[in-house]
Amino acid sequence: MEIRNLNVSYRKNHVLHDLNLDFAEESINGLVGMNGAGKTTLLRTIFGSKKPDTGSIVWKRETVRPATIGFLETENFFYPKMKGGEYLNIFKLSNPKFNPEQWNALFELPLNKLVDEYSTGMKKKLALMGVIGLDKPILMLDEPFNGVDLESNEKIKLIIQKLKEQGKTIIVTSHILETLTTICDQISILYGGGVDQTASKENFDEVKDFLHRNISENAQSKIDKIFNEE
Repeated sequence: MEIRNLNVSYRKNHVLHDLNLDFAEESINGLVGMNGAGKTTLLRTIFGSKKPDTGSIVWKRETVRPATIGFLETENFFYPKMKGGEYLNIFKLSNPKFNPEQWNALFELPLNKLVDEYSTGMKKKLALMGVIGLDKPILMLDEPFNGVDLESNEKIKLIIQKLKEQGKTIIVTSHILETLTTICDQISILYGGGVDQTASKENFDEVKDFLHRNISENAQSKIDKIFNEE
């Protein structure tokens, strides 16, 4: 996937500025950045739910289409009064090979219960299974580890790696850098509305150093001010 000169704004608020980024096929690509850096905006723009001001997003020499993408959003929508099993069966209609029962043997969700009764982590796992069930060549996972327990965290990492082996191109965001460094082929830092740097596995320490330095610099002066005023 090739993203070129991408500019995205909400009214007068410019979120992404002349962003350029490449994602190789059959790879796991991490996106990190501070809150408000534009990670979710970038994913929504790739998916097509947010229209860019200018720029292009190309996949296999054609403008990327939503039909090629399975998108796990940070907050997922579920119809009220719907059971977990009913939700997964929707995806089975578009992909008869999808086996909800087999997948749920991994996550052990109460599929006979209403989704409204699920915890945040349970909803995340349910939505993830649905997105995987779509069987799209591109998977975008926005904070897939957020709210899930440690065991499920490890299972999701194994699933992502297996999907890559099956030829999927995966883009994943996370606030936990260590989660990305264990599974990604490359990690890109969104900063100041663009891509500050993209690092491959052998250079992941540079990503850690950059984030640590910027977090420390941004926070230190504010912390000093708080304690100096006490």
